[in-house]
Amino acid sequence: MPQPDLVIFDCDGVLVDSEIVAARVEAELLTSAGFEISAEEIFETYAGLTFKDIMLRLEEKSDIPFQASLIDRAEELVDRKLRSDVRIIDGAREAVAAVTAPRAVCSNSRTERVEFMLEKVRLLPFFAGRIFSGLDIPSKKTKPAPDVFLYAAEKLGANPKNTFVIEDSVHGIAGARAAGMRVIGFTGAGHSYPGHADALTEAGAETVIRRWAELSSTIAALSEWSEDA
Repeated sequence: MPQPDLVIFDCDGVLVDSEIVAARVEAELLTSAGFEISAEEIFETYAGLTFKDIMLRLEEKSDIPFQASLIDRAEELVDRKLRSDVRIIDGAREAVAAVTAPRAVCSNSRTERVEFMLEKVRLLPFFAGRIFSGLDIPSKKTKPAPDVFLYAAEKLGANPKNTFVIEDSVHGIAGARAAGMRVIGFTGAGHSYPGHADALTEAGAETVIRRWAELSSTIAALSEWSEDA
C-alpha cells in the first residue's frame, strides 16, 4: 500500500477547533433544561456524536425528557458561535496541502456547517465536492455507524482497506474501523484531555498524533505496513 486511495479527515476537532466551542454551548443548554453537565464531560464522553444523539443518550441515563425544540435551538446557537469564533487548528492547512492522495471530509455536522467553517479558515478549496455529512447521505446514519465513510469511499472509487481516516473522537474511530479503514488518531485540538490518546488507541487508532507536522511521515510509515501482513 505505497499510496492510499483516499485520505479522509474529520472536520470538528481535526481541521477546525470547533468541538470546544460547540460543547460549551450544548452544556449550557442541557444544564438549563435540567441536566447539569460540563463542556468537558461532553467532549470527553460524547465528542463525535450529533447533539440529537447526545440528548438521546442523556435521556436514557437520566430519565429527563428533553424538548425536541432544543435540537434546533442548539444548532442555531452553535452555528452563530462558530461563525464568529471557529479557528483553524495550527498546521492543518500545511498538512492537508501535503497529502498527495485524494482527500475528503466525513463529518457528523451538516454539510452547510462544514462548508462555512472550512471557508472561514480557507480550507474549502482542498475539499470542494468531497464533503460528506452523515446527516445528508441516503441512510442518514451518523458516526459511530460506518455509513458516511463507506459512502465517501464508494463515491470516490476508493477501497476502504486502502483508505486512511484522521479522527479525534472514539465514536469517529469506531465508525471508520467498522468501515474497514485505517485510522490515525488526532489530539491537537483545544478539547483534548488527559488520557485522550489512550482512549483513541483503545478505540482502534493504529497510532495517534498531536501535531499536524507528523501526518505525512505517519501516513508514509503506515502505508508500508499492511494490517493483513
